[in-house]
Amino acid sequence: MSSTPANHPRVVIIGAGIVGCSLADELTARGWTDVTVLEQGPLPAPGGSTSHAPGLVFQTSPSKTLTAFARYTVEKFNSLQVEGVSCFNPVGGLELATTPERLADLHRKAGYAASWGVRGEIVSAARCKELWPLIDQSAVLGGFHTPDDGLARAVLASRAQREHATERGARFLDRHTVTGIEKEDGKVTAVVTERGTFPADHVVSAAGFWGPVIGRMAGVDVPLQPLAHQYAKTKQLPELAEATPKATSEATAETTAETTAHTLTDASKPILRFQDRDLYFREHHDRIGIGSYAHKPLPIDPFGILPYDEARANDMEMPSSYPFTEEDWAPSWDDCRRLMPALRETEIEEGFNGVFSFTPDGMPVLGESRELRGFWLAEAVWVTHSAGVAKAVAEWMVDGRASIDLHECDLARFEDAQRSPSYVRERGSQQFVEVYDVLHPLQPMEHPRPLRVSPFYARQQELGAYFLEGGGWERPHWYEANAPLVDGRPERDAWSARYWSPIAAAEAKATREKVALYDMTPLRRLEVTGPGALGFLQRMTTNNLRKKPGAVTYTLLLDETGGVRSDLTVARLAPDRFQVGANSPTDLDWLVRHAPDDVRIRDITSGTCCIGVWGPLARELVQPLTRDDFSHEGFGYFRAKEACLGHVPVTAMRLSYVGELGWELYTSADLGLRLWDTLWEAGQEHGVIAAGRSAFNSLRLEKGYRAWGVDMTDEHNPFEAGVGFAVRMDKDGFVGQEALQGLATEEPARRLTPLLLDDPVAVVLGKEPVYVDGAPSGYVTSASYGYTLGRCVAYAWLPTLPTGTGVHIEYFGEKVPATVAEEPLFDPRMNRIRR
Repeated sequence: MSSTPANHPRVVIIGAGIVGCSLADELTARGWTDVTVLEQGPLPAPGGSTSHAPGLVFQTSPSKTLTAFARYTVEKFNSLQVEGVSCFNPVGGLELATTPERLADLHRKAGYAASWGVRGEIVSAARCKELWPLIDQSAVLGGFHTPDDGLARAVLASRAQREHATERGARFLDRHTVTGIEKEDGKVTAVVTERGTFPADHVVSAAGFWGPVIGRMAGVDVPLQPLAHQYAKTKQLPELAEATPKATSEATAETTAETTAHTLTDASKPILRFQDRDLYFREHHDRIGIGSYAHKPLPIDPFGILPYDEARANDMEMPSSYPFTEEDWAPSWDDCRRLMPALRETEIEEGFNGVFSFTPDGMPVLGESRELRGFWLAEAVWVTHSAGVAKAVAEWMVDGRASIDLHECDLARFEDAQRSPSYVRERGSQQFVEVYDVLHPLQPMEHPRPLRVSPFYARQQELGAYFLEGGGWERPHWYEANAPLVDGRPERDAWSARYWSPIAAAEAKATREKVALYDMTPLRRLEVTGPGALGFLQRMTTNNLRKKPGAVTYTLLLDETGGVRSDLTVARLAPDRFQVGANSPTDLDWLVRHAPDDVRIRDITSGTCCIGVWGPLARELVQPLTRDDFSHEGFGYFRAKEACLGHVPVTAMRLSYVGELGWELYTSADLGLRLWDTLWEAGQEHGVIAAGRSAFNSLRLEKGYRAWGVDMTDEHNPFEAGVGFAVRMDKDGFVGQEALQGLATEEPARRLTPLLLDDPVAVVLGKEPVYVDGAPSGYVTSASYGYTLGRCVAYAWLPTLPTGTGVHIEYFGEKVPATVAEEPLFDPRMNRIRR
């Protein structure tokens, strides 16, 4: 099949809901005008989630990326009109607190808003009553008011963007059910429908809860779980009918039935969230619409959802609208009436269970499949984020990258263990349950656990490990066996004390003074081999890897714009064999996409394990176990060698992410338990302990070691992120090199900045806004108490500031003073590591 010129690619978008229409608009605006949008249902309301969505847009999220999506959605929909009716009603948003815990959480949410640039403020109960007169003020402690939030008119916004895209050359075809995806040589070539075949260079699945169905046709896994969600409308309320301005309750003669419906269902009060009871509210002229997450999860099989006509034939309004379940609604209706006494005089007039999409981590699934080139996903996207997602995906397709960081949404982010249907169903259902819960940033999912464990798991349990979960791995954060080492109890507020123990301080102290074992098994390991391995890694990374076998190098993966995609440690174990310490499955995806035929890349994480042995007594522990020379002269810093410790062959790398002497020791998974026992027995005379990630995070921040995905992403270049030392600009041709020209000698406008909190007791946790001269000027990335320093360490993205500058970090509404510090904060001469 012949292809079209690269600047005029043929694009087929599957799904004409809000995402598909937004994407067609964004693509055609960028010059990709050969766009066909296929929809199985009738336009303008084809029966997916868009057709029934209540349209609430709350911009503020713990995720900076989701907030950016929502901000752009508000901005764009505010600019769209259909027949004089705006596609967005900026009534604002109001979240209520009826418990002290929720009020504290709203202060935290106000911090997110300040960090991400969203207008918002904490308001009194009296102000909540002014904004929503129907609520019982005595039940409310306060609220969070966001004046720029509001109601998206999703069907109208779809139409407006559809019309824009059509004017530029796009076509929208309804009543076209996709039956297959054609491919050749690993690349998509066409989309097949019952009414014809459509050749394509790019296919985008924006099919919503039908995403897994389309994905199966393409041979691409789509980790998405549809769930039903209750939505009801009350009968007419006189209080609303009297308060609604006449102008919003009358449609002009010029409007169509579609725009008339939107005018008649207008609202003047903020969208309201009563999260303590998993409820939200919006006006529909003289009625109230109510959504509930309080009921049990109602997962829906995406392969069993009926097509539009079959759904109608089965007395369903649309495929995404399931019958209302009265028994699930009753408790929520009681909660509604307690909050709004006026509802005691009315009843529910209509209701339905609307289907929409959840993923195991609650984030969208975006990007191009590596297995089928040219096949893209724009799935699990709510109306709130629709235009922002469409813009990002369009940028990604046209320019090769989005203008904002998308690592949280990348379809490659999931581990294989997180892709099973049962895992997706269970975690997706839990995401539904937790939509409105007060969630701690360290709070893990509870099921299914344990899923992935290191070979040391049994020993860790014996030592009383407290496990949190990440990437499916059980990760010890501290060990109860170390409780006798605790010297006093550091003060903590209730929030920061969750998922924390003073034992972490003892473990950090033991690492600084003696020696500790850290389970580093969950860190990703890739093996890169082949005749072209060196040349490939040289081209893909920033540092010089052309060193003799035995060398270990810290280096970066950049994109073409110089943004930091990841940071790596690369050990050259043989002329054509490298072990790469990476961060996430997206690193593997990126490298495999670019690898030539003479390079093989293999993820060896699950078949291997790693113990970090760190502390001033690390050499005393390790050296007697081997005939190899582990002295500083015989085994220098950032070197690797194959050795045997007792009966266990290991790959030893002299690295330290805690700022102390030591090694990372790798072996095969079957020998892992023997390695642990060998080190543990030999370490008893040196006071060895097992230490967890809580201490690890404290120690690495004292040294200023960055965590990719938290401290830096592809939104940042290496020099402003403080990792410019890993860039060799004189190296021949690496990805992103051209974009970095001149940056090394320029003063960056912003920097990843170390802060020390002034109060020795105060702590922050991350994502809090930082104020300079009274104005929000940046946000915290990583933070942890530095037990060696006796101060909380916080790294933050800020304008370049002199050392010693005073700033304030907002923590639950309080301004906590902090000072810009010089890094590294601990052992600046590296004497403790290099000895």
